[in-house]
Amino acid sequence: MSKNLVIVESPTKARTIGKILGKDFTVVSSMGHIIDLPAKKLGVDVENNFKPEYVVIPIKKKLLAQLKKEAKGKENIYIATDPDREGEAIGWQIKEKLFKAKEVLRVSFHEITPHAVGEAFKSARNFDLNMIEAQVGRRILDRIVGYFLSPLLWKKLARGLSAGRVQSVGLRLIVERERLIQKFVASEYWEIVAELFKPKVSGESAFTAKLDKIDGKEAKIISEIDAQSICDNLKNKEFKVLEVRKTQKKRYAPAPFITSTMQQEAFNKLRFNASKTMLIAQQLYEGINIGEDNPVGLITYMRTDSPNVAPEAIAEVREYIGRSFGKESLPEKPNIFKAKKSAQEAHEAVRPSYIGRAPESLKDFLDHDQLRLYDLIYSRFLASQMKPAEYLATAVYIMADKYLFVANGSHLIFEGFLAAYAKDEEEEEEEKSKEKNVIPPLEAGEVLGLVSLTPSQHFTKPPPRYSDSSLIKALEEEGIGRPSTYAPIIYTIIMRDYVRRIKGYLYPTELGFKVNDMLVEYFPKILDFKFTALMEEELDEIEEGSLSRQKVLDDFYAPFKQSLDFAQANIVKEVITTDQVCEKCGKPMIVKWGRRGKFLSCSGFPECKNSKSITSGVRCPIDNCGGELIERHSRRGVFFGCSNFPKCTFTSRTLPEDKEEKDSS
Repeated sequence: MSKNLVIVESPTKARTIGKILGKDFTVVSSMGHIIDLPAKKLGVDVENNFKPEYVVIPIKKKLLAQLKKEAKGKENIYIATDPDREGEAIGWQIKEKLFKAKEVLRVSFHEITPHAVGEAFKSARNFDLNMIEAQVGRRILDRIVGYFLSPLLWKKLARGLSAGRVQSVGLRLIVERERLIQKFVASEYWEIVAELFKPKVSGESAFTAKLDKIDGKEAKIISEIDAQSICDNLKNKEFKVLEVRKTQKKRYAPAPFITSTMQQEAFNKLRFNASKTMLIAQQLYEGINIGEDNPVGLITYMRTDSPNVAPEAIAEVREYIGRSFGKESLPEKPNIFKAKKSAQEAHEAVRPSYIGRAPESLKDFLDHDQLRLYDLIYSRFLASQMKPAEYLATAVYIMADKYLFVANGSHLIFEGFLAAYAKDEEEEEEEKSKEKNVIPPLEAGEVLGLVSLTPSQHFTKPPPRYSDSSLIKALEEEGIGRPSTYAPIIYTIIMRDYVRRIKGYLYPTELGFKVNDMLVEYFPKILDFKFTALMEEELDEIEEGSLSRQKVLDDFYAPFKQSLDFAQANIVKEVITTDQVCEKCGKPMIVKWGRRGKFLSCSGFPECKNSKSITSGVRCPIDNCGGELIERHSRRGVFFGCSNFPKCTFTSRTLPEDKEEKDSS
C-alpha cells in the first residue's frame, strides 16, 4: 500500500504524474471543482461581509467519498492542482472539506516532467491564501452579477437568458464593432502606379512606383475623371530620381507564447478557435504516450501571462540553436522579453518541455491537430532565442512635374529567427510584393523611362469583424479578463446565442444586440471597459496581498445595488406585436424570445398557450414539400429545418437560396 496520496484535477494528469512518482504514491483526480456556490440560490450573504456558502456539487458527492476513502492510512497528502488561482482554490476547498484536521501540502509545477515534478515535491509548501482570496473574490463578483442581472433579462426579454460580468463586456465589444460596420459608408478613391525603367541598361526589368503626393500634399484622388486627368498630364512629363534611401532593417524575434498570443496565432495560422486551442494545449500539457515508459507532458502550463523562461530551458534551447542553425543565428546574450504589469512573474511562457523533442519525431504519436499546435509552440520558442531577421529596404523618390512617386523594395539579407518560425499569410504576401519590385541601382538626378501609368479604383473598407484572435487581443489590450478567461468568454456568448461564429468571425445576433443594449442602458458602469479592467487589477492586488477582498466587494456592490434598484423599478417588458392572429383564440400574436431564439406566442398567454415558430421565409428545397425553413438550435449550434418536420427531415447548417425565387427571377 502506498504511503502518499496526491490529488490533481484530471484523470490524464493523474496517470502521467502517477507513473512519474511510482508505487509509493497514489494519484487520484478530483475531476475539477468538487465544491462551489449553490446552483439554485445566490450563496453569498451580501449583508454579512459577502460570506460565501460553499456546498459540495451534487454529482461530486460520490467522488468526495472516494477521496476520503483513498486518504485513509496515508502518511502524506498532497494537492497538485494547476499552478494558478483556480487550481489553488480547488485544492484549498478539498483540504477544508476533507482534511481540515490534517496537514495537507500544496505542490505546484509548470511542466509535467520527471525533473519538474520531483523538484516540486521536494519544495512542497502551504497554500497561498492570497491566491485563494483573489479567486474567491472573482467567484463572488461573478455570482452577484449573474444572479441579479439574469432575472432582469427575463423581465425585459425572456426567461432562461443570462448575463455575466466579463462575458457581457466581450459581447459589448462585438456589438459596437458590428454597429460601426453597419454605419460605415464606403468612399471611393483611386491610386496611380507608374511602371518605370532605367534607360540604356540591358537586362533590367521594369519596376513600379506609386503616386504619393501632389504639390507636396497627400495625393487624394476621388474619381476616375481626376485619375485619368492626372495620367494624361503625366504622359509627357520627365520622371527624375529625387532621392534614393537604403536602410537596413531588423525584425526582432517574437516572445515565446503566453496564453493570449498562443490563441491568436493558433487562429491566424491554424484556424483553431480559442476553445479548441486550449483543449489541445491541455492534452499536450497533461501528458501523451509517445512510446516511452510513461506518458510525457510535452509543453509547460498553458494558462500564463508571463513570457519568462526558466534559465535551464534557455540554456538548452541556445545550445540547440547553435548546433542546428549555426552560431551566426545565436545572439550573444539570451533574448529577454518584458512582461506586462499584471503578469504572474512566477509563471513561465508556454514552451516545449524539452527542446530536443522535435515535432517530426512525434508524428506517430500525436493526432493531426495536436501535432500542428505543438509545432507552433515549439517553433515559436525556438525562434524567441534567435537573432533578428535583417532586410535591406530601398525607397526611391521620383518627381514628375508636381507629382511625387515612391518606389519601395526590400530583400532579406539574413534569415535569423525566420529560419525557425514562418511568417503568417499577410506578412508573406506583403514581403513578396516588395521583393518582386526589383529596383535597379539608381542615383539622384537620373531620368527614368515610363512604360505605363495605371489608375486603379478602390473603396475604403469597414472595420473588420472580430475573430477569436482579434477579440482576445482587444480584451487583453483593454485589460479585460485573464489567461484562464479568454476562451470561456467567447464560448459562453456563443452558447447563449448572443454571438455566432461564421467562417471564423463573430457576428452578434438580434438577441445579442437586445441583451447588450439593455445592460449598457441600465448598468453602464458594469459594462464599462475601464471599470472591468480596474476590477481585474484589484483582483491581482488581492493576490499580491496589497488589497483586501472585503474592500473590493464593498466598493463594487454599493453602486451596483443602486443601478440594480433603478433597473428593477423601471425595466418594462418589451412587446413586439404582429399582424398575425392566434388561430385558437383570435388574439394578436406577439414576438417572444426564448433560449432557442424568437418565436410567435399568443398575447393571451397564459390563458392561451398557443405558440409557433417564425419561419425564415425561404421555401424548403425538397420538391413538392411546400414547407418553409425554420431556424432551430441544438447542442451543436444553429441549423435550419423544414416546418413540415417530421414529414420532411431536410436540415442545413446554412440557409439555402430560395429555389422558387431564383427560378422566377
